[in-house]
Amino acid sequence: MEHPLTVICPGEAVSPRLSAALDSALEGCQAQVLPRLEGPPEGRRILFAISLDSGGISHGLCDLLGFLRTRPGCLRGCTGGVLVDGPGELYTKAAGRELVLAASMAGCAFPGRPLVEATGNLQNFTVQARNAGCDLPGAYHLAAADLARRVLAFAPPRREQPRLLVLHASSHPASNTLALWALCREHLEGVCDITEIGLRNGTLEDCAGCPYTACLHFGEQGRCFYGGTMVQEVYPAIRGADGVVLLCPNYNDALPANLTAAVNRLTALYRAAPFDRTAVFALVVSGYSGGDLVASQVVSAMNMNKGFWLPPGFCLLETANDPGAAARLPGIGERMEAFAKNIVAGIRG
Repeated sequence: MEHPLTVICPGEAVSPRLSAALDSALEGCQAQVLPRLEGPPEGRRILFAISLDSGGISHGLCDLLGFLRTRPGCLRGCTGGVLVDGPGELYTKAAGRELVLAASMAGCAFPGRPLVEATGNLQNFTVQARNAGCDLPGAYHLAAADLARRVLAFAPPRREQPRLLVLHASSHPASNTLALWALCREHLEGVCDITEIGLRNGTLEDCAGCPYTACLHFGEQGRCFYGGTMVQEVYPAIRGADGVVLLCPNYNDALPANLTAAVNRLTALYRAAPFDRTAVFALVVSGYSGGDLVASQVVSAMNMNKGFWLPPGFCLLETANDPGAAARLPGIGERMEAFAKNIVAGIRG
């Protein structure tokens, strides 16, 4: 391919600081820089570069989101990364995860940690700068270059008999989410090795923020100071999984508390065993609306923070309120079969 990397800088002119970071990221790389997606983008390696204004807005990003949300599959076969630069201390991560969610649903895959965000004072690069022995702008440029390299090098892991871990915190008799998972599981039996772990009330303590050295010490042993279900069941299952499926009923436009606690407790294991070879999927069921808010939390927590890689179309969003209503949704059987096939396509050789 003449240009192995396509850089999309939507809309407005790129800020000088973002332009300098892109120069570092693209040094020695053949890249095509475009203001919008042009032609059939399928199969490209794409770096989205977004400049926010003082209000945290990019009109070019808004147009790009509209394009992606109304063209399912338009990024089929693509792999992406996101670079967001803003003059303030807020909104960079929100913009990044919104774009990653839309691009994933349009068919784009993302490696773990696909977002480099530059806040106004660059203080979010303090640790990276200290570790690299450079100033804050230098750490920003190094992170941008590393992202471009990882987007170009990413190859989704494949296994003939994938191992799938399913995490939930729901009650079987009344759960629409578990009812839909049962429909999905029917199409995965015999194709994947499936382990399900329920995280109900009283079985899981949240992370209490141990010092870094303590967290690292326990993580290197595959343990956590607080023990319990996470250490006994979830840690070993995560380490052996090729894909993790989160079953996410929408609780007040957020993940259920025990799923959130489980994500927080992954920090110890993450420090010793990166998750970049493990895919994350999500089945989100809302009683009224807001499934996209929950899905974006999965993006930021599991993909951007913990480093799980994000397959194309990683999530399925459904709306059902009364117990049993989800299984009666028009066309739900076909959608669950398609979601199961997408899971298999994401992780199977």
